[in-house]
Amino acid sequence: MHLVLPRISRRRVLRGLVVVLAVLAALVWWLRPFGEPEPKGGLTFSTGVRTGVYHRYGELLQQALARDVPGVDVRLETSEGSQQNLQRVATGQADFTVATADAVAKYQADGKPGATSLRGVARLYDDYVQLVVPAGSPVQSARDLKGKRVAVGQSGSGVRLIADRLLAAAKLDPARDITPVSIGIDAMPAELEAGRIDAFFWSGGLPTNAVRELSERFEIRLVQLGDLVEPLQGGGSPARYYRAAVMAQDAYARARNTSAVATLAVPNLLVTTEATDPRLTERFTRTVILSRDRIGHEVHAAQLVDLRTAIYTDPLDLHEGARRYYRSVKP
Repeated sequence: MHLVLPRISRRRVLRGLVVVLAVLAALVWWLRPFGEPEPKGGLTFSTGVRTGVYHRYGELLQQALARDVPGVDVRLETSEGSQQNLQRVATGQADFTVATADAVAKYQADGKPGATSLRGVARLYDDYVQLVVPAGSPVQSARDLKGKRVAVGQSGSGVRLIADRLLAAAKLDPARDITPVSIGIDAMPAELEAGRIDAFFWSGGLPTNAVRELSERFEIRLVQLGDLVEPLQGGGSPARYYRAAVMAQDAYARARNTSAVATLAVPNLLVTTEATDPRLTERFTRTVILSRDRIGHEVHAAQLVDLRTAIYTDPLDLHEGARRYYRSVKP
């Protein structure tokens, strides 16, 4: 009696090999480098004001890290923004943060404590500079802010840095030609709505929830800033990180703009220091890239995080752990 074996097609064999290789690849990722223990301990992530994009991004990234790196406890700490974030990381008060590229360049140029230890993890998404006024305001450009009460951000924020530069590019003295109000995006909308300020500057991903929510209860308009891009870019090294950009008319659907708004944008960088454990940084980088779509459902700007551009963290050198991850996924 002869035993008849079923004929296995070459296609089925190849399909089986693909599955086996995929499983082995996953095992290699989780075990590499072989015998190296999983990162454990705690880290602090410095974010931003509670109603800003930085903080919401930090909350969602914290959830993703809890799944991907369960041995690491991530603590979020609110801040005034980019400038304070950099100071915290550079001096060891925090381990990771987000900051705009122009703020990083200024921190380095000023030779502030720990500046040479800063390293990039990923280029994230661009912040769009937004000048918000009541819909009926006569303000049509930053030059029209003379004599107005203008919220320019807190002293440690990235928006304060950009607002001062924009006002200077508009030939206005930020200390004398306007009445500067040092508040953040957590307070700006209510102050505009109550008539206690005439305008506010904000720099954030699109859309920023605080601005969107304001537009849904109060008639606002976004003022073009495109005429200031060229004079701003002539202002020295940090200003080279600004690029001309356009906010679509429906970026804030309820705003009273009749066309797209010319403005400027600046990249956001995920930042740490050279002292951070390469294993931890590698895993952190992996989570940032792979959680893009999940986080992007709530923070729309995060949808722009792209593996192809994430490595460009100028003016910072890449951290070794981040470089290790990008090499592992290089086509």
